[in-house]
Amino acid sequence: MTIERTLVLIKPDAVKRGLVGEILARYERKALRIVAMEQREVDASMADKHYHEHLDRDFYPALRSFVTSGPLVALVLEGDDAVSAVRLLNGATDGRRAEPGSIRGDWALSNRENLVHGSDSPEAAAREVGLWFPGLG
Repeated sequence: MTIERTLVLIKPDAVKRGLVGEILARYERKALRIVAMEQREVDASMADKHYHEHLDRDFYPALRSFVTSGPLVALVLEGDDAVSAVRLLNGATDGRRAEPGSIRGDWALSNRENLVHGSDSPEAAAREVGLWFPGLG
């Protein structure tokens, strides 16, 4: 077993649509344990730190606007191969192409409003967990 921690953001579209409980249940049914969780508002500075690799991309201003548009739920999940497990549960980034049965495949309305973020590697997870939950770093 490879026990890992990963960051998940349940984005403003999911919070607004009342999907937080459904999404959390999917992670828990996959034996991922919630280590930390907090609902919060994100400002532009935090968005820029989180999405630092996208700052110069043409899509980033719209992404920043979206992620700062309302409350989101940030959480740290722990479990066997958690990074990969969360990415599989989340589905493809573009919700229009995500697999049925995945979070995005079942509920995402577009590429931009895609409900959730999951760390894309153990290294990214360590950086993101440290950013969002410094006490766990």
